[in-house]
Amino acid sequence: MSTDPAETGSGPAPTAEGAPLASAAAPAAAAAAEAPGRVAVIVPAAGKGERLGPGTPKALRELGGLPLLVHAVRTLVAARSVDVVVVAAPPNPQGLAEVQRLLADLPGDTRVVAGGQSRQESVALALAALPGDCDVVLVHDAARALTPVDVIEAVVAAVRGGAGAVIPVLPVADTVKAVDGDLVTATVDRSTLRAVQTPQGFTRDILTKAHAASNPSLPATDDAGLVEALGLPVRTVPGHAEAFKITTPFDLVLAEAVLRRRR
Repeated sequence: MSTDPAETGSGPAPTAEGAPLASAAAPAAAAAAEAPGRVAVIVPAAGKGERLGPGTPKALRELGGLPLLVHAVRTLVAARSVDVVVVAAPPNPQGLAEVQRLLADLPGDTRVVAGGQSRQESVALALAALPGDCDVVLVHDAARALTPVDVIEAVVAAVRGGAGAVIPVLPVADTVKAVDGDLVTATVDRSTLRAVQTPQGFTRDILTKAHAASNPSLPATDDAGLVEALGLPVRTVPGHAEAFKITTPFDLVLAEAVLRRRR
């Protein structure tokens, strides 16, 4: 049985200067205290995706024989920095069961929760279900099924580097006009414009605060918009052309072409 030095009057041997030697466990304890938490990715996949035409929810539409959601989650779990993926599925029993079936055989820690009636609600529900040790949270659209792993890693690295909110972006190639009805009112300077992609990355506390302060009746089009509403800065990293959002039937055709080229 060990003896407490405080009870015997003994303790660590003094140094030449009289200060006690540091315990061998102290550096390990300090390192553990400073070690970063895990990275989680939320995938809201409860939407209908009506612009893609009638049928199954958009995240479950097939691309190259597999649902968009499966393509997206496969890439996320392949990213070395990602520890947990939480998918917000359609809230009906059939939708939940189908998403669970599709993701059952994928590697990594992949979880499924019931989503909400809006994208914003789905993200909030998944955020509440995250493991407590995740301190970096990404939000990724299943419809951006072909996003390269490098984009995911760049977003995580930027958050780990000190940014509270990070989005991948691309320069706008087209000329952009402001219009009123069918009348052009101005030509917008596109040099300051960026097209925004996902995954968007955040520290967990900032994303939680942004959703807690949001108004569900005035939904933002992305989570970075909720952070902007708090008056907090949002940083950018380069996006990728293949991270485009599959929204229309033409986008599916383009995605099939990208997939064939990759294969």
